[in-house]
Parts: sequence; C-alpha cells; structure tokens
Amino acid sequence: MPLTCQQLIDQHPDAWRAATVHPFLQRCQAGTIQPGQFNTWLVQDYHFVIGFTRMAGRLLAAAPADHFNPLLSGIAALQDELNWFQAKAAERSLDLAVAIQPNCQAYCQLMTDLASQSYAVQATAFWAIELSYNQGWQKHSPMPEPYTEFADRWGNPAFTDYVKLLAQQADQALQGADAATTEQAEAIFLEVAQQEADFWQMAFEAK
Repeated sequence: MPLTCQQLIDQHPDAWRAATVHPFLQRCQAGTIQPGQFNTWLVQDYHFVIGFTRMAGRLLAAAPADHFNPLLSGIAALQDELNWFQAKAAERSLDLAVAIQPNCQAYCQLMTDLASQSYAVQATAFWAIELSYNQGWQKHSPMPEPYTEFADRWGNPAFTDYVKLLAQQADQALQGADAATTEQAEAIFLEVAQQEADFWQMAFEAK
C-alpha cells in the first residue's frame, strides 16, 4: 500500500494537532491575543511567505507538467498574499525589515533544504504546510475583528479545495515510491508539523 497524505494525519494525530491547535489561535478566536503577539506573528509570517514562495518555485521546477495548474495558481496567490501582508503591516505601523527570528529561520531553512529531495517529498511538504494553515485558521473560525479576515483568508472553502488538489498531487507522486522516499515523506511531514507548532509558540511568547 502506498503512503497517502491522509494516512500521515491518521498515523500522527498528536503531532498534527500541535500544528493546528495552539493557544495563539485560540486567543485570536477569543479576541484576547495581545497586540505584540499578533504583530510578531504577522511580521515573521511575512518572511516565512517569502521563503515559501521560493519553495513553490522550486517545486514547480520539479513537478510533472500535468501538476502545473494548481501550483501556478498557488504562486499567483502568493504574490497577492505578500502584497496583503505589506498592507496589513502598514495599517499597524509595523516594520517588516526586522530580524528574522530563529524559529522562522529554521522553517525557511527546512524549505530551502527540500530542493535536494524528490518531487514526492517536496509535494508532501508543500501540501502539509498549506493544510496546516487551512486547518489551523479554519478550526478556530469564526474570529472577531480585527482577526476575521485572517481566519477567512486561509480557512475559506476555496482554499480548502486547493489544498485537496495538493493532496491528490502528493498522493500521485507517492504512488510507487520506494521505501526510502516514503520514509523521507513521513519524516518531512513530522518536521513541518513541529515547525508549525514552534512558529505559533514563537508568536505566543512575544510581549
């Protein structure tokens, strides 16, 4: 039996819960998150999205042509997302040119290192990253203002459908994968889950 994305979630429920359920998101939903915590997340996530955009380009270069359409649409959405982050930072008078925190650096390095992995492993990681945001914000919706648009951005049905397409493509890539590739895909899934949990915690610990 080939490995599938759903099996990864089913086999590692605790790791996936840590990636998608966190006091940072819970307090956003309750409207009690501190401004410093949310602003730290916003600025660091902007830098993360820069790294993720570069990862998306590398994934496209490794992908078979019949996987291009969803990936290209995702890259186009990332251009809009970077502009959106810049607008949100301006609204809050935040400086985006601040130092990247160690947790964000580690996550970006993980995404860079994926370039040496097979397409199947890269596709699994890409899906897991997008799904973690989709489910994290969706599980904590609805959110009060001023966090409503953040939850809606990643928790909306269209984004959910996009992530399902990414899962289908990762599953196709994992079909017929050898044991080493399967192990690498599972390991990267767990690493993404840990990085997500650490990223939320980084923001939650901010003053």
